[in-house]
Amino acid sequence: MENNEIKQLETICASATPNATSAIGIIRVSGRSAVSIIKEIFRTIKGKKADFSYSVKPKIRIGYIIDEYKNIVDEVVCLVYHAPRSYTGEDLIEIQHHGSPFIQQEIIKILLANGVRMAKNGEFSQRAFLNGKLNLSQAEAVADLISSRTAIAHQIALNQLKGGYQKTLKALRGELLNLLTLLELELDFSEEDVEFAQRKALEESMTNIEKTLEILIDSFGMGNAFKNGIPIAIIGKPNAGKSTLFNAIINDERAIVSPISGTTRDTIEEIVNINGIEYRFIDTAGVREATDPIEAEGIRRSYKSIENANIIIYVADVTEMSPSEAQLDLIKIDEEISLEGKKIIMVANKFDGKLLVKEIKEWGNLGAVKAVDKDKEGVDEIINRITTISENSMYNSNILTTNARHYEAMKKSVVAIKTAKENLLNESPTDIIAIDIRESLHYLGEITGEVTTEEVLANVFSKFCIGK
Repeated sequence: MENNEIKQLETICASATPNATSAIGIIRVSGRSAVSIIKEIFRTIKGKKADFSYSVKPKIRIGYIIDEYKNIVDEVVCLVYHAPRSYTGEDLIEIQHHGSPFIQQEIIKILLANGVRMAKNGEFSQRAFLNGKLNLSQAEAVADLISSRTAIAHQIALNQLKGGYQKTLKALRGELLNLLTLLELELDFSEEDVEFAQRKALEESMTNIEKTLEILIDSFGMGNAFKNGIPIAIIGKPNAGKSTLFNAIINDERAIVSPISGTTRDTIEEIVNINGIEYRFIDTAGVREATDPIEAEGIRRSYKSIENANIIIYVADVTEMSPSEAQLDLIKIDEEISLEGKKIIMVANKFDGKLLVKEIKEWGNLGAVKAVDKDKEGVDEIINRITTISENSMYNSNILTTNARHYEAMKKSVVAIKTAKENLLNESPTDIIAIDIRESLHYLGEITGEVTTEEVLANVFSKFCIGK
């Protein structure tokens, strides 16, 4: 018997609400013995055993939980969901009790004394997956929904729970299965030298699969950022006004501001929620040739922040730097850390209007935001640029990849399909191409749980909270 099957024979319980004083608390019980156990420890208001016989609709009963000595522990509401019409697909009970941590522990003690065991992290959702109520990616979306801190993180998790890019993955798997079927038919009739699919048609199909997967893979950077907070690095030369701008954006004096060059020796980070999206603003040390080991470490951390950022705010002091010098500085940074794919907002700082008409025009041609230190108008324009970038990136949150496990599986799948196409073009034997297609199919199956292992399940559900 499989380990998961053994676990499912056991009845589990856990509190679905925090262990803290509140109006109500909820304890969940799931498993084969859930109904028979609740019959023994629950009494109606009139002191009788309640009717918990099978019902298509959930049954709601008001009464008392009693201990082994028939003493009343609490007046509760019991909701009974019979299999398979429950979250877990098993008989499931929800006990709504008064929100005292003492009462919660007393009811759990009674359940444990009646043969129930405490649930592990995510075990309710794991049973929902094993019983076909959720696929694996939807189960992961449940955890993301619970942990979502912003409107966009909530929306992305909700989309994934409702299916998200599952339709896309289903279509890809269908196309891969079709390719595999044609190739295996050829293998079955290899002696007759029959070709069931034109090589050009196979190549086109593989190319389409590859392109779709690469779109999903490329969306991970922004999708993960929406989920965990979009990192924005504020960079530039020393004393360009980065820390002043950082303080103005977060509306707090977090960074030390000084006319002395090189005041910021380390990165400073602050989270700001703008229009339901979380941003992680990072003030960095000025990028230049280091004069001491501490400054060198600060500059190394600046490059690391640039590397991890989705959006770069480059601050230039227009009294010290020309537009062409700013461009050259960005080119040097790009040589150290690639800026490819990153959105760059140029800020012409200390723009007091005393510049020559030619310089004003040059900064305008770069699309620079004109700012005078912490001038509100300049800050508002920077925020507007940031939100525009974000909105353009989230035009279709259904195809945003936010899960690192899915991302890794997609990368392996696209490598396999590229190998299959290469072998096809090199006129490799049909069985070699079929192996590559089968591998690509395997990795896509890992995302939804159509292909899985005990290790994968343990890793996924261990990240859930207990009671879910």
